Amino acid sequence: MTPRWSVVIPAFNEVRRLPSYLDAVVAYLEGRDEPYEVIVVDDGSTDGTSEVVEARRFPSVRVLRLSQNSGKGVAVRAGMLAARGAYRLFADADGATPIEELKRLEPALVGGADVVIGSRVLVDPGVSVAARRHRVAAGRVFNWLVARLGLDAVADSQCGFKAFTAKSAGYLFEPLSTRGFGFDVELLLRAQTARYRIVEVPVNWVDRAGSKVGVLRHGPGMLWQIVRARLGAGRW
Repeated sequence: MTPRWSVVIPAFNEVRRLPSYLDAVVAYLEGRDEPYEVIVVDDGSTDGTSEVVEARRFPSVRVLRLSQNSGKGVAVRAGMLAARGAYRLFADADGATPIEELKRLEPALVGGADVVIGSRVLVDPGVSVAARRHRVAAGRVFNWLVARLGLDAVADSQCGFKAFTAKSAGYLFEPLSTRGFGFDVELLLRAQTARYRIVEVPVNWVDRAGSKVGVLRHGPGMLWQIVRARLGAGRW
């Protein structure tokens, strides 16, 4: 039976943070009483991430192991192309966005959107975003730069909670070339070029300890990734 939802969770050395989020994801999807699958993409972890997932023996959860750490873009792409669901979501392993926020994205997909992205920037009295000040400031600068490079219709390109129809996921992820954390920008630029309908929805989000993204450590690389994606957009 074709799953209604596929949830892809990229994970690199997430043995501490992933288990509780995975439990929450499975409990939520089980409560919907419809076919689903969860794909954990182990991006070359060395801490036993795969073993912790497999030990839970969830029938609808499978692990896709990458032989070496290749980057978040590679991991999400692998999971999305392996997914079978009519709708496909990728979510960060730290659970910064609760899986229950899927219910905020789903109506837009059902209503005809091709891509629906969670946003920490759009204001909504019904949602709460808790983030450290330096990350808020860095996010604003990054989103400003992204807008200058042509993605001006999206307020928050980097939230790790995005949903796609099966058709749009296949079309967008197959040619995706950005390997690192900046892959979202290439993905959304491709969607924009294809004239896909992109909808942005406010979601609850909490800044979790242990983030793999460092402003100073990854910022310059992400900037180069988005510049390269923009330069490549003319060839799509």
